[in-house]
Amino acid sequence: MDFRISSDLEKELKRIKTRDFHLLQQIQKQLLLFKQDHTHPSLRIHKLSGNLKNLWSISIDRNIRMLFIIDDEEALFFDIGTHNQVYR
Repeated sequence: MDFRISSDLEKELKRIKTRDFHLLQQIQKQLLLFKQDHTHPSLRIHKLSGNLKNLWSISIDRNIRMLFIIDDEEALFFDIGTHNQVYR
């Protein structure tokens, strides 16, 4: 599935690059996998519920999640953080 990254998320990824290069590599790996096969089990993709019911999430690692919306068969990634940060 094709995807885009919001400008706010791009800024956060630049900060991550300077703080935690290993995390950036994991993010890049998961995004490549998402593009190749967005249903791959290691992404642990799932639709959210409640106040976040129109959003989706993928797992970057055990604690980091990346949120996105689907618009016209394209995903827009817009937020990243720990489980508690993004599911507030």
